[in-house]
Amino acid sequence: MTDITAELVLKAYTYGVFPMAKSRGDTDVFWVQPKLRGVIPLDRVHVPRSLRKTLRRGDFEVTVNRDFAGVMAGCAESTEHRADTWINNRIIDLFTELHDAGLAHSLETWREGKLVGGLYGLAMGAAFFGESMFSRATNASKVALVHLTAILKAGQFTLLDTQFITDHLKQFGAIETSQKEYLAQLSAALARQGTFSPPLPLARLEEQLFPPR
Repeated sequence: MTDITAELVLKAYTYGVFPMAKSRGDTDVFWVQPKLRGVIPLDRVHVPRSLRKTLRRGDFEVTVNRDFAGVMAGCAESTEHRADTWINNRIIDLFTELHDAGLAHSLETWREGKLVGGLYGLAMGAAFFGESMFSRATNASKVALVHLTAILKAGQFTLLDTQFITDHLKQFGAIETSQKEYLAQLSAALARQGTFSPPLPLARLEEQLFPPR
């Protein structure tokens, strides 16, 4: 099998293909191109009412790119609800390289100075490819996801790719789209340039996600 490099990963994403491993302990990586793709339309993000209260209370400190390695480790770890993951050491190495190049980003949620949740993904053009998230405290990953959508909207991104769709993501407005439609959205997003910024203050986050009707 041809060695997968960071450069090859970037090229693959432009064709709607991404890498995964069969398990945390596997040494190999394979390519995936789902026929149905999960996306969160950034003009229709839904934030559950209870989560809005969590955001307004400031239960978590949210940062960007403070602990990329910690987020990847959290996403790769097994839990009582997830015995294994698709993130192996090769995936970690590849995305660490992309992070060092300024292309892969993490959002972290902290409580009392401890990393309790977060997510990471890859930004190209005006597309953000969400890879994985983890949570060690109730709502920790959800808060990170809400902040991500606000950052993307403020930065003129047009595509938030979630790869697959889950009940967890459906809460935020995630939908499935055909491969043909996804590739059209991807092409349009890659022709533009978004700006990935630090977390928005609460007032600006609400401005992006809860505009007056």
